[in-house]
Amino acid sequence: MVATADALPRMSDAIAHAFPTPGAAPQPAPSGADLDAPKRAGSASQSAPASWLIADVMDRERMLDMDRMVAPVRRKSFAVMALALLLCGPWLGWWTLAPLGVAAVLFKLADEAIERVRHPEYLLFAAWTCSQAIIGTAVPLTGGPHSPAMAWFAIPIVTLSARFPSRGVKLGLGVTVVMMVGVAFGTDAAAVLHDPPLLIMPLGLVTAVAILSTALMSSDITHRSQAVIDPLTGMLNRNSLKDRTFELSQVSRRTGEPVGLIVGDLDHFKDVNDTHGHVTGDAVLQDVAYVLRKQLRAFDLAYRIGGEEFLVLLPGASLEQTAAMAERLRLGVEGDTVGGGLSVTMSFGVSASAREAAFDYQSVCEEADAALYEAKRQGRNRVCTGAVVALAATQPVAA
Repeated sequence: MVATADALPRMSDAIAHAFPTPGAAPQPAPSGADLDAPKRAGSASQSAPASWLIADVMDRERMLDMDRMVAPVRRKSFAVMALALLLCGPWLGWWTLAPLGVAAVLFKLADEAIERVRHPEYLLFAAWTCSQAIIGTAVPLTGGPHSPAMAWFAIPIVTLSARFPSRGVKLGLGVTVVMMVGVAFGTDAAAVLHDPPLLIMPLGLVTAVAILSTALMSSDITHRSQAVIDPLTGMLNRNSLKDRTFELSQVSRRTGEPVGLIVGDLDHFKDVNDTHGHVTGDAVLQDVAYVLRKQLRAFDLAYRIGGEEFLVLLPGASLEQTAAMAERLRLGVEGDTVGGGLSVTMSFGVSASAREAAFDYQSVCEEADAALYEAKRQGRNRVCTGAVVALAATQPVAA
């Protein structure tokens, strides 16, 4: 029996208020071109495959997120190092400020280019390596193995584990060790052979910093994952939406690309729990989450935002492309069996931000939620389309 509209639950308590009436025509089956078209619209790094430094898209997202967090701290560390060099100027010379300035410029250029390159991890690692090379250039000019600048090799090491997985940390540590050994023996091999602690102590310092920072970052990643990952389905949860939607809003302001949003709800899920028990209900949710993930592209993000409710963000997707993906998800769930042989269906509502307009998550989600409500009202197991949301950008979109 189909419930009346008043009896149907909204997708989210946070947006349970009046919405504009969306269009309600069921979507035709999507074509391959419709589904693949958004791949050309996202940022370069979102569609890039895994690399030696980055295992998957989620690792790349973490790297970019951490780089944004490191950037202001890096500027402060540059200021501290500049102050130290100024204080040491009478003894070391004022020229030592020049290499620090070069490093600052390199990182600024990398920050500006990071959104445009397909593999930002290589750009970040190259900038990091240049910073170590600049320190390696300064050491011979300030005393070789006797230089107090030898200890500064440890400073960039701290940022390695914030950006890269363990293989990146090992590579960076290896590059640093080679530089330190080369600089020490290349400038004054006799001093190192006569007094090995000149090299051993700085090497021990950078290695210990790498080990400790990696352990601390691993702990942080574990706790952050527990906070943003739904333990039942392995999908992202509502807690992780805030940072991602803020990032998409900023990117849309710069690029003018739309962002699609799909909200989905399992039909008659309460009946599954009442008839087959909550253990089977949990198995259904796990299997449905797997079916949804199979249909999505590598850089689309799927969330379980509560109960039997799911949300998908599609960077670069227009309203038509978002509707096509939602229909693909609906057909995937309808055509599979879950929870040990049960057949279930899902209803979907879709919306998207307009091209050349800023993505506003709240407005787009409200529109998609209204469309989901309409899909439920019309009998479930269908996709309904809301309107394109065209809010004015607070800053001009880049040409």
